[in-house]
Amino acid sequence: MEYLFHFAQHFTTRRWSFIRRAFGIRTQRPAATRNASRSVLKSTPVTSEPLAASPAETENIPPSTAGMTTKVVKGSLWTLAGQVAPLGVSLFATPFVIRLLGAEGYGVLILVSLIPTYLGFADLGMGLASTKFASEAYAAGDAEREARTVRTAAVIALCTSVPVAVLVFLLSGRLVTLFNVPEHLAWEASAALKVTSVTFVLNFLNQIFNTPQLTRLRMDLNTFVNSGFRILGIIATPIVIYLGGGILGAVIVLFAAALLTLGGHIYMSGRLLPPLFDISLDRNAIRPLLKFGGALGLAGIAFLLLNNVEKAIVTYVASPKELAYYSVAFTLAGMMTLLSYSIAQSLIPAFSRLRIADSGEFQALYSRVVRLLVICMMPIGAALLIGAKVFISLWAGTSFVGESTTPFYILLGGAMLYILSYVPSSALYAAGRSDLVAKLFWAELFLYLPLVWFLTNWLGISGAALAWSIRASVDAIVMFTLARLNQGVALPTKGLWRLSPALILMLLPVCIYFYFDWLMPFVAIAFLACLAGYVLNLWKWGLEAAERSWIRDRMVFGDRSTTYGC
Repeated sequence: MEYLFHFAQHFTTRRWSFIRRAFGIRTQRPAATRNASRSVLKSTPVTSEPLAASPAETENIPPSTAGMTTKVVKGSLWTLAGQVAPLGVSLFATPFVIRLLGAEGYGVLILVSLIPTYLGFADLGMGLASTKFASEAYAAGDAEREARTVRTAAVIALCTSVPVAVLVFLLSGRLVTLFNVPEHLAWEASAALKVTSVTFVLNFLNQIFNTPQLTRLRMDLNTFVNSGFRILGIIATPIVIYLGGGILGAVIVLFAAALLTLGGHIYMSGRLLPPLFDISLDRNAIRPLLKFGGALGLAGIAFLLLNNVEKAIVTYVASPKELAYYSVAFTLAGMMTLLSYSIAQSLIPAFSRLRIADSGEFQALYSRVVRLLVICMMPIGAALLIGAKVFISLWAGTSFVGESTTPFYILLGGAMLYILSYVPSSALYAAGRSDLVAKLFWAELFLYLPLVWFLTNWLGISGAALAWSIRASVDAIVMFTLARLNQGVALPTKGLWRLSPALILMLLPVCIYFYFDWLMPFVAIAFLACLAGYVLNLWKWGLEAAERSWIRDRMVFGDRSTTYGC
């Protein structure tokens, strides 16, 4: 692991200066010491009358950035809970939906839900753009500019997504025919797709109007609103179908959940940011939002292809049955990314705020999060490796164990490096360099297509998994390189070597498992014993003194203790 980090740093030497030219990187001073005024978005309201503001808002007092690591960790845990809770409810409710609709009807429901998902770039990334620029306004203590940024992003998202939604609405009948929907379900599927096209727009607005919650790292509020109404929708879906609502009724439930979620976000965000309810826009914010969001939209298209193209190739080269085996392995390996995705949602507003603060907290937060992910991924990865066969057998059936296990092992190796790339990509997004991410994704796509085609033809679904892992590993290395070149943030290689004994300790139960080739009580006991040793080793040698004090005080005093720079 540490070798790969040093290899990534090797890219930053002068002999690799062609990377700067290829990606259009302008060398900058470290983010923490950059002039704050250059990163603040200049804004003037469209309205001629000034907004009423409180004395605190008039003075533009910046909020404190103390304890940012604590806020990021808390926010990440809330976001993770917001993903896990609906997933658990869905696992319980889905069998009822399948039995009530039948396999054919359930397939149509999934299809109707997926079509708008593949058009997720239609808002030009205004959700993330709103978070980035509003976080900078919040860091400067400018509530009015923050509110205008959110409203401007919402108007842009409406202007770009509504035409796409109208197109889906008008062509719904042709679309269901194109995807071979059975004739007796065609009318209901067409009507459901019309409703989904409206939900499609509401979801974009939800990702924008939750911005004041994200800028303040109030992930608890964001999670309650998002997950609360989503869980209610999941629970209500089989009930509505049972009462005769069918596919259309299920989609209407999802529409109602999205509408209630939007109302919840507007209410919560309005409480946090009272100027949000004004009607002025920010003309000077339009160009930066479109520049950032346009590149983000292009990156989203490439990302969608990068994460799905091997599935299409597996189907074409092998068979739909092989795709089923691969999908089970991919889904299980994807569990590794839940934590990193949760952290990224908190990191982007945190990095955006720290960029304009004259302190070293940007680099400190960057290093701590990388170390946190390395610490967490080893026991999680070991648990997934050891429990893979049992989980696949119980979840998908014994016939999948022999076919899905090997691709899963290969995918997991790439995923363990890939989750680290969320940290440098968040730093780049916070810096407004979505163009670098877009260039990287498109460059990867053109190299990835021949690689996945060759390896899938040669090794089947194991080859597809190997191609994905190679791409994910290269992505992580280049992301860290770009973040270092553009933002001046370095990998915490000096502190990672202290984690080596603990990381090696977690490899022991994995070796025992592969020796016995199945999960046995002895392997489980060995895993628990090594996990205990892992924690003790981290506590004594792996963690810094400030981090140990931070954990100790929170175990005793909760949030009343000092932050110790964390």
